Amino acid sequence: MKKFAKEFKQFITRGNVLDMAVGIIVGGAFTAIITSLVNNILTPLINWIPGADNTGALQVVLREAVTDESGAVITQALIIDFGAVISAIVSFLLTALVLFLIVKAVNGVRAKGEKLKEELKKQSEKPAEEVVVIEECAKPEAQPAPAVNEETSADLLREIRDLLKAQNQKPE
Repeated sequence: MKKFAKEFKQFITRGNVLDMAVGIIVGGAFTAIITSLVNNILTPLINWIPGADNTGALQVVLREAVTDESGAVITQALIIDFGAVISAIVSFLLTALVLFLIVKAVNGVRAKGEKLKEELKKQSEKPAEEVVVIEECAKPEAQPAPAVNEETSADLLREIRDLLKAQNQKPE
């Protein structure tokens, strides 16, 4: 039983399982928004297109409802509702579009993050060069700093060198 509990804990605390759970919760909330948009805004507009009244312009009644004298329904009406099908398709397309945009945005952020990681990794692979440049700049007779790939780094190193030269030239 302890082994089962340990395996379950490992499974549930994995990042992708937690991401999936969050995705399902957000997806449920998002589905409610899309459903409301389609049912309350788009479906009335779709049914309004042919110009029919409240009977549902995009419906075909195959069999009318049968009622008794008191008005109770004995047999339900048989209706083909094209408007509901169109609404479902619109709902699907809207959901797919928004999810596409979200995935595209997330992938863009991830790509930028990976690019930044690579740049930071490249910079961290050259710490010895930077230390030598700073040590050379600290000497009064130092030569100009060697060219650095990024202009901002070169400017910063020149400023440090100039400050160190000025500090070393002050009479004590």
